[in-house]
Amino acid sequence: MGIEMRTVTILGSTGSVGCNTVELIEQEPDRFVVEALVANRNVVKLAEQARRLRPRLVAVAQESAYLPLKEALAGSNIEVAAGAAAVVEAAARPAEWVMAAIVGAAGLEPTLAAIRRGATVGLANKETLVCAGSLVMAEVERCGATLVPVDSEHSAIFQVLDTAQRDSIEKIILTASGGPFRTFSAEQMATVTPEQAVAHPNWDMGAKISVDSATMMNKGLELIEAYHLFGLPEERIDILVHPQSVVHSMVAYVDGSVLAQLGTPDMRMPISLALGWPKRMRTPGRRLDFTQVAPLTFEAPDPERFPALRLARDVLRKGGAAPTILNAANEVAVQAFLERKIGFLDIVRLVEQAVAALGDAPLTVLEDVLACDTQARTVARELVAGITRIGQ
Repeated sequence: MGIEMRTVTILGSTGSVGCNTVELIEQEPDRFVVEALVANRNVVKLAEQARRLRPRLVAVAQESAYLPLKEALAGSNIEVAAGAAAVVEAAARPAEWVMAAIVGAAGLEPTLAAIRRGATVGLANKETLVCAGSLVMAEVERCGATLVPVDSEHSAIFQVLDTAQRDSIEKIILTASGGPFRTFSAEQMATVTPEQAVAHPNWDMGAKISVDSATMMNKGLELIEAYHLFGLPEERIDILVHPQSVVHSMVAYVDGSVLAQLGTPDMRMPISLALGWPKRMRTPGRRLDFTQVAPLTFEAPDPERFPALRLARDVLRKGGAAPTILNAANEVAVQAFLERKIGFLDIVRLVEQAVAALGDAPLTVLEDVLACDTQARTVARELVAGITRIGQ
């Protein structure tokens, strides 16, 4: 049996996860009514999606994109809105299911808006929990919302974690591909270009997430996300490098059993799990053929080559504002690298400097988180400027 009819909103519909979500909805159009589509500024793709899916509302974060989007949808009777407030309002509209796929801290407020009305949220925006994990999870509990993780690693754990017997869980194991520079020397990594960093060997992702994968900061962010999603202490969350990206993550139990979720590296699988939850829906794509799969290998991550993992653990232990600072500074540093203002190895160094400069004061309300995020970005930009001056 398929899933029941449901209304959906896609936050970040023109990104990689959003486009895959659109594809899955179009596969079973009689099962979904689209309430809203939200993008940052890609008017052409957003208008194209809107013409096909016929949402009630489309919204763009960039206010300058309003008129081009309005013109592109002239005569369609689709409501058009723009600006940060419009994005939050779109998330607050009455859709039963919301894909939270806006990249970075910009996804925090709209994701919270969906949570606060008790929606089922497909969470592809890990930064929401990194920035404000305790606050977000408290709102999930208070409002009766459901979070279904969309990151392939957290989706894997979600599928094999026995929540009815939490005392039987020994640890969870997040797998990581290791990115394109798993075997690079420090000298080679110092000369990495943005083009090299965004060319992930297994997954088709956006530029920011691809760079995070290359530094393994992505896995550090996922560590913090897993801490909030699954309620295990940091020392019971392991990270294991698995270059083939077939075993998406594992849960170890006290009797010595280890349960794993396997599949081809295709984001449509975790997206479809979230989209159809609590039922599964048929998903296109290549199936895993065990007779053809390469040998599966596993290794511990190299802490010298990938200091982001150590930094993420330090930040998680500190708590308070530290994870928010980590995320904000990383977003600034990655963008500076993509703009060729800093080198690849400067990314994590800069983030660590920002965390050290700003401390770990407690964050109790959303306004605290937003203020901390702003301050961290200011400090990170100053650090970028310093690196740029030295390099000139």
